[in-house]
Amino acid sequence: MVLRLLLLAVGLLELAAPRKMVDFWMDLAAEDGDVELKPWVYSVARIEGAVIVLWVLLRGRGGGHSEADTADA
Repeated sequence: MVLRLLLLAVGLLELAAPRKMVDFWMDLAAEDGDVELKPWVYSVARIEGAVIVLWVLLRGRGGGHSEADTADA
């Protein structure tokens, strides 16, 4: 449950502000900070945010088996 909320927050942030999210993670990943990204990276980040949000919302609606169902099997 907490992981889903965290993923939802990350997905919404990435959907709303992909440039800030990508730049934040690239600053952490790159040592010198002198990385030039292609313009399409931000579009892909926004798509990734939408996919994450959709996955969390659909998963929360009971799209799969519940934990009780898998425990019986």
